[in-house]
Amino acid sequence: MEMRTGKSDESAERVEPVRRGPEAAKPNRRTVYRRWKVSTKMLNLGELPAAERPREKLRAHGPQHLSDHELLAIMLGSGTRAKNVYSLAREVLPVFDRLQGRVTAEELLSISGLGSAKAALLSAAIEFSRRQLCPERRRIAFPADVLPLVRHFADRKQEHFISLSLNGAHEVSAVRVVSVGLVNRTIVHPREVYADPVTDRASAVIVCHNHPSGNVDPSSEDREVTRRLAAAGETLGIPLLDHVVFSERAYYSFLEHGEIAN
Repeated sequence: MEMRTGKSDESAERVEPVRRGPEAAKPNRRTVYRRWKVSTKMLNLGELPAAERPREKLRAHGPQHLSDHELLAIMLGSGTRAKNVYSLAREVLPVFDRLQGRVTAEELLSISGLGSAKAALLSAAIEFSRRQLCPERRRIAFPADVLPLVRHFADRKQEHFISLSLNGAHEVSAVRVVSVGLVNRTIVHPREVYADPVTDRASAVIVCHNHPSGNVDPSSEDREVTRRLAAAGETLGIPLLDHVVFSERAYYSFLEHGEIAN
């Protein structure tokens, strides 16, 4: 939940002159409103209505039902005088997306409002997750098997084009964001998609991208990109196994619909 921050703290703390007589009982609505906005600038998770608190949502429905912003907000715990916890989470998330989860505490400290304690906590959480949930352990047998690795991108407001490098046993060796596009399209070139799989010595590639609209039907551009990637993969000897278009509730597999040769 975003809170409007309004004007600066200095203007918010302006003191009204003492009133006498009948007017004394009437508060200055403008001053009261300004003070309310200042008090909500430090909005923490415990101050939210119970139904909107990420911790309560997690207990009731499980962590898989929370957005990345909400999960980050839980780990951050609180905001600062300048920004609430949700605003801080929204600044942190693009750094994670850009650095593919390889973010360090030093890089997190460059974000205004993120102190050493929170930076250390996030950095430790990343490393712990990497050790426990290493993607190399996941074998892709069906198109739906890729969704747990990419579905957290479904709530992004822009299209994210993602590549998965697979070894000969169809086990995932790497997951990367190749490009970030506009609200309804992303621009991708075969050389950008295959550059890292070549370095990985991958045996095959699967690509995915989210549709922020929620409609997973492929566009004409999606089909053209798929044809170009399949042709490039055939030339390089790294076949394109599938192209998956996904949202929070559905997905479309080019392989399942017979648009990529098995």
